[in-house]
Amino acid sequence: MNLLLTRLTSFHFSYSVVYRKYIDIFGKYVDMEHIYFFDGDQKKISWIIENIQSRSKENRIHAEYFYNVVTPEQSKYIALHVGIFWGIGRFIIKKGDVIKVMLDHKSMFDRLAKKELTDDIFIERRIKFIDQIIKQRDLDVRYQSIDPNENKATKLLFS
Repeated sequence: MNLLLTRLTSFHFSYSVVYRKYIDIFGKYVDMEHIYFFDGDQKKISWIIENIQSRSKENRIHAEYFYNVVTPEQSKYIALHVGIFWGIGRFIIKKGDVIKVMLDHKSMFDRLAKKELTDDIFIERRIKFIDQIIKQRDLDVRYQSIDPNENKATKLLFS
């Protein structure tokens, strides 16, 4: 009976480790890497989180106090914030994971990757929340500039 319990415990442990991480080509466990696409306009936000195990996509209509009030760029920051928070809540993004954030807007790349400040108070507040989530979950966030045509989340805005 003890042997069976030991085997069940060790199986559960190894399964949970594999689920949280994947094995690289050298046999070493590595934190999960996610590719995060997002977009937004004055009415909706959308995002896609891809990794080697899954592809999750979501779109939402803006909350009433943002609907037709925010600029398209502000909406993108809302999508970035809400989507990462959603991914954590759905247990897709876990502590220590790597997130490649795909940015299709030059000013967003300049603000997030190069840390250039903006005059938009709304955006600066949203960045504060985004940075707080990143720090709390010990996420390794890497920003990558892409062409707007490569943004997979844009199609979700029109669905």
